[in-house]
Amino acid sequence: MYWFFAFLRRTYRIDKIFYGLIFLLVMYLTGCSSNTNSMLLITTTSTENTGLIDALVARFEEKTDYRVKVVAVGTGAALKMGERGDGDVLLVHSPSAEIDFVNSGFGASRTQVMKNWFVIVGPAADPAQIRGLSVDEGLKAIATAGSAFVSRGDDSGTHKKEIDLWKIAGFDFAPAVQNWYTATGQGMSATLTIARQTQAYTLTDKGTWLATSIDSDQVILIDQEDELLNVYSVVLLNQAAENINHKGARAFRDFMLGVETQNMIEMFGREQYGESLFYRIN
Repeated sequence: MYWFFAFLRRTYRIDKIFYGLIFLLVMYLTGCSSNTNSMLLITTTSTENTGLIDALVARFEEKTDYRVKVVAVGTGAALKMGERGDGDVLLVHSPSAEIDFVNSGFGASRTQVMKNWFVIVGPAADPAQIRGLSVDEGLKAIATAGSAFVSRGDDSGTHKKEIDLWKIAGFDFAPAVQNWYTATGQGMSATLTIARQTQAYTLTDKGTWLATSIDSDQVILIDQEDELLNVYSVVLLNQAAENINHKGARAFRDFMLGVETQNMIEMFGREQYGESLFYRIN
């Protein structure tokens, strides 16, 4: 942009002040367009691993004037980014952490937009014999048998849920001291790969498992319990926070709640995997 105005100035002898005013005006308009029409969505690895977020963003951009950049991290990291104002809107899945985020003043609101279920997967041989057990009984059996269990260990929504489930099962332990328990510090897809390679159990959202592991020798052993419900929410950031596209964030929340989008979420992956990866919220 600068070279263009410099060329004009040399060629047509535009007055310095006039040249400066034109340059500043164009820079201002360009900046305004960038600020109002672009937004940064911070979401979880599960929406990325399944391909859902790409489909949703493409549809959102098609229906609006917004252009969206996506950053996929664990929910814990997403909330930290939200605290710093490093994005415009969050799509995450750790209800208690989200409520704390809003109550602490970092978020303006939290709106549930979709759901699926967590599942416990493991080797078909099922060394701890957890198939058919409730989730708390299954975790107790894994711990009692000392069977290998792989955790994300990354403060993600899945990791937070896993720790809550261990507590419900009566284990309030420091995982690092258990020789049968390994934390990968990685996302869900990588953790599933490590679990397969080590013949270990792990907790995963069902959508990611369907999208990445359907042809593996891993099997779902505990599924569809109330305690395993996995709810995703759009979190808007504090309205007083500067340099955040609040209007765009609200537009994305409203888009996620639309009937067309809710139907799109429920149908996503059904043809390819034989069942939905996610479900409408109601």
